[in-house]
Order: sequence, then C-alpha cells, then structure tokens
Amino acid sequence: MTMSSPPTETDVLVVGAGPGGYVAAIRAGQLGLDVTLVDADAFGGVCLNYGCIPSKALLSAADVVHDAGHRESMGIYADPYVDWDELLEWQAGVVARLTDGVKALCRGAGVDLVDGHARFVDEHSATVTTPDGTDNDLAFDRAVVATGSRAVELETFPFDEEAVLTSRDVFSMADVPRRLVVVGAGYIGLELATLFAKLGTEVRVVEFEDDVLPGWDDELRGLLREHLESLGVEFAFGQRATGCTVGSSGVVVSTAAEDGTETDHEADRVVVAVGRQPVTDTAGLEHLGVETTERGFVDVDERCRTSLDHVFAIGDVAGEPMLAHKASAEGHVAAEVLAGQDASMANRTIPAVIFTDPEVATVGLSETDADDAGYSPVVGEMPFGANGRALTADSQEGFVRVVVDAESDAILGAQVVGADASELVGELCVAIQAGLSPAAVSATVHPHPTLSEAVMEACADALDEAIHTS
Repeated sequence: MTMSSPPTETDVLVVGAGPGGYVAAIRAGQLGLDVTLVDADAFGGVCLNYGCIPSKALLSAADVVHDAGHRESMGIYADPYVDWDELLEWQAGVVARLTDGVKALCRGAGVDLVDGHARFVDEHSATVTTPDGTDNDLAFDRAVVATGSRAVELETFPFDEEAVLTSRDVFSMADVPRRLVVVGAGYIGLELATLFAKLGTEVRVVEFEDDVLPGWDDELRGLLREHLESLGVEFAFGQRATGCTVGSSGVVVSTAAEDGTETDHEADRVVVAVGRQPVTDTAGLEHLGVETTERGFVDVDERCRTSLDHVFAIGDVAGEPMLAHKASAEGHVAAEVLAGQDASMANRTIPAVIFTDPEVATVGLSETDADDAGYSPVVGEMPFGANGRALTADSQEGFVRVVVDAESDAILGAQVVGADASELVGELCVAIQAGLSPAAVSATVHPHPTLSEAVMEACADALDEAIHTS
C-alpha cells in the first residue's frame, strides 16, 4: 500500500509516477537517496494505465481476432466471437499486474510512495494533498517534475466520457461501437482505427491534412494508409472537424473542407486524437519559477535540468518526442545527475513506433533527412517478401531499410515496416548508438528463419553484398 501521509522532508521529491517519474525515483533510490514519489492518479501514469499498455493489450487481442478470421490462404476458416467485457477484464488484469510491479519495485528501492496531489509552494517546499483532503507540508532538497501530458480538447468537441471520447476513455467503453469516427490521423488515431477495424467497427478517420501521419516519410505513410484502407478504414482528408452533435442515436461530426464544403459524419462515438499537451498547470510550477517554452513545455538542458539547478523535468512535460521510452531514459539521466553522477541525454538514440498493421518503426535519419543534413546517404533495403520467416507467417508486407553515411560508414537511421517492426528496430537502435558499421551488423550471424535476418540483409545491401535480395 502507499503511505497514508507523506513524510515532512525528503532528499528528492518526484511529482508524477509515469514511466519517467517512477524510473527516476527507483534509480535515485538505488543511488542511496531518500526519495518520495507522489502521484494523484495512478502509479505507472497514463502509459501503464490508460495508454501504451491497455492499447497494446487490446491491439494484440484484435490481431488474434483478425488473423483467425482472415487466414483462408492457409486453409484456416474461423469466425471469432469477442466478449468485450471479458476482454476488458483481461486487459485490466495486465495493467494491474504491471502497476503492482511498479509499486513493488519502488518499495524495493526504498522509495516512499504517496497517493496525493503535490503542488510546489517555493523552491524547496511543496504541499501534498492526500485523498482525504489533508494538506501536508513537504520540504525537499531536489525535485523532479514528471507531470506528463493530457489529450488536447477541442472547444467544439467537449469530452463527455460516453459519446465524445479521449483515447483513454476507449478502455472503459460499454461495448464495441458499430460506427466510430476518429478525429486525427496521428499515431494514436491510427492505432485506434486499426484496433476497432479489426474488431468489426466501421471506422472513419477525419484529418485536416492530406494524408496520415503528417510530417512522416511519404512512402511509409502511403503504405500504411493503403493497408488501413484494406481493413475497411475510411479516410476523410482535407477536412477540419468543426463540431459535433450528440443525440439519442449517436453523434454527428461536422467537418469543413478548405473550399467551404461541409460534411456530416454519423457514428455511435467519436474519439478526438488531435495531440497532447504538457500538464504544467496543476503542480504550482509558477512558484518554482522554472522557465517554459512557447509551447508550454518546461525548458531543460541535456541533463534534464531546468532553469533551477536543483529542479529537473522529464517526460512529456519536458518536450518532444512525447514517448514513454524517452521519459524513462530521462528519468535515468535526471536521477544520476542529481546524485552527482555524469549523465546526459545528448546523442541518445530514440526510436518511434506506431503499433498499427503493419507496424511502423523509425530511428535516426531518413535518406532525405541525411541528405539535408549534409551526409552522403547510401540506402540498403530488404523486403519481407523475400524473408523466409515472413512468408511462413503470411506476413510478407513491408521492409527493413537502413541509411548509411558513405563517408563515415556509420548507420545514420533505419525504417522498418511490417510485422514485429517494434521488436526489430531495437537492434538498429543499438547499432546507431554504438556507432556500428553496416558491415558489423551484416557479419553478425542471425538465427534462421527469423525476421531479424532482414536487418542483416538490409545492412549487407547497403554494401552491395546482399544475398537474398537484388
């Protein structure tokens, strides 16, 4: 159990127990510091409780449903039935196991866990309000701000937890909607579109831009869009969502095109996924006096230190990319720096993954980015259509691509599209972080038959030495 009341003083106060905050707390505890971790919602943060973990649990279940019902090419015929309540119960069990694990790990590192809302009073003190309404004074020597982010709410789409939803509301819906409108074609919107399309929902994605994943590589966007369309997802590009009307029969989402054309989209529910914003208005940061950027993020240096030497900020509140693994890495750095060690986020290799179908994973520079940065990029690629394991799993869509600098022979970046891209990109992250050459990767014996051989072959292709692709 968490503490009924916080201590009166601590070496390190960590505000927010998401993947950045709890990692910072555990690492600081391992380094011998007295640490107090305060969270007003749920230990594990949005990621563990309402985002990464529950969404991937449901996506895994949707994959099972879809794969079982679409494997006629293998001679398999099935019509799966999904009990939504039982599925949510299983997903909740996964979440509970992990959140309990986080608490146990914190306690094992000597961290004091406090259920409560922490608000800074000045540079070295905070007030912690516990669930019973009691205010407790807490003095600290150093602090880590890890308050995370929240979904952007559009003025014309007020959230109601029933018809107009945030991504986190999805995991408490009473049933699987027959029709769903998703506002926003970013990674969150596309993951939800994938999930519900595979569960049989009629999904329409509304996006003001002219394609999915604004800002991503055109080829990756096109491949993903085409596959989502093959799942039955409809796209309404070039349409700005202007409002919605909720009635007894569902919700009507109104959109307007640039030429003034207006369209109504009928659905049972709408999920608004137009982005996230840092939570900087609940912890009394104004009393600390830390500096923020124009977008509202807490300004930090490469050591995660704010404008105050003894205050650090990590995770979503500290800026892009707003990713759980980036937050955890920053948690490590912040804890080690405040404990007097030499650590930094400089030159860290941070991948980005979209858990759609197919999965998309990128790290480092694309060929265009490398060229724009003044490198001499050489590209090596291996299609999964030539990979034995991909064919035996009937998952031959996609490729592994590496971008290499011809002058330094260093791997600058990689893009992976296909089954298990989220797993395969890890090897390429190691290669980039360690400064490995494509020769070092291609000379490493990879097990056969596996998808990982595509990484080896892509690196060999960059050297014009590929065996299984031309």
